[in-house]
Amino acid sequence: MGSPPWQALLDQVFQLDGARRFGEAAIGTNYGINRFTKNILFDEKIGGTVHMAVGQSYLQTGGKNQSSIHWDMIADMTKGGEIRADGEKIYENGQFLI
Repeated sequence: MGSPPWQALLDQVFQLDGARRFGEAAIGTNYGINRFTKNILFDEKIGGTVHMAVGQSYLQTGGKNQSSIHWDMIADMTKGGEIRADGEKIYENGQFLI
């Protein structure tokens, strides 16, 4: 079985300086948004999602990573996703537990 079709692109992107480091990570908390709009600045706030970016971090907030890219990716956490902090589950199926 061969590599997925997107693997070559991902391999190229990760060769760029700073692209293998997180530039941002956040949890979407706006549960009033009920569908994706294809506008990443809006969609990354949808309740029940998390978003992460590889590459450039925000220098204005103290970020140190520099890269020619800042690639945002969103994941729907409402169907089985969880987040743990210090070994304790704090978020499950798109909802905070604490």
